[in-house]
Amino acid sequence: MSTLSTKTLDHIVHLTPPGSVNEVSRQFQDLGFHVLPGGTHAGGLTENALVILQDGAYLELISFTHPASHYPPGSPERQKRDANPWAWKEPGWIDYAFLGSSSTSISELINARAKKDKSRIRYEPEVDGGRERSDGKVLKWRNSAPSQDDDRGVAPFFCGDVTPREWRVPLDPPSNAEHPSGVLGVAYVRILVEDNDLSHMKANITSVVGRSPVSNTSRRATWVLDTPRTDVPGGKPRLIISVPETADERWTLKERGEGIYEVAFLVSSGTKAGQAWTPYGKIVWLKG
Repeated sequence: MSTLSTKTLDHIVHLTPPGSVNEVSRQFQDLGFHVLPGGTHAGGLTENALVILQDGAYLELISFTHPASHYPPGSPERQKRDANPWAWKEPGWIDYAFLGSSSTSISELINARAKKDKSRIRYEPEVDGGRERSDGKVLKWRNSAPSQDDDRGVAPFFCGDVTPREWRVPLDPPSNAEHPSGVLGVAYVRILVEDNDLSHMKANITSVVGRSPVSNTSRRATWVLDTPRTDVPGGKPRLIISVPETADERWTLKERGEGIYEVAFLVSSGTKAGQAWTPYGKIVWLKG
């Protein structure tokens, strides 16, 4: 159990308003991403499209199939929708996942590590999840997420495949991960937290990753992550936890709460540069 990696970036979640998967797919295509159809999740509450990256990670473009008002108040469907951890999130980058396991309990591994480290992070026992692809293939996985709601989206959840991962993340044919923008993979995910939360979030992420940050200051900490594929150009992605450094970052933290502020992508030389918006989340382009 101790040799199981708990720092492999699996995917990053981008939320848009209900019923908008086709619209956000066009928006990401306009940004230079190749977008693939996803499908409807088990239970029918959410649907998605995918952006597969050459490093094996991917972007999940997700939306609820219907607004909450579609379901009668008090109905089982309404209760399930309201209980979804993303039901009350504002559109944009809302969460991220590390690669889990279907045979080993990630939650037990991290909880034991956190207890030893004396950090406060705890994970819920694994639960079954799944999705039916647009071609009818049924995918199954097991998820584990942080126990505390305020840790969700700051610390990752884990997704461990029961069915083959290539069903969920189709890297074949290779053209699935080729993008007009020249995107190769994730450069970093940057998360904003309040000043008084930075210290314990550093401890939490250290327990999750299983290693101390490679860079650690009074304003931010950085960890090096792995990706599902290692035979791709560019360096490994970084996870950055920081306090706000600009007026825009302070405004974003106040309005959206703690969570992902920006995602940076490695791109081929001479293609994208600078910044862009999804339009709900910030993107940074970095030369690979």
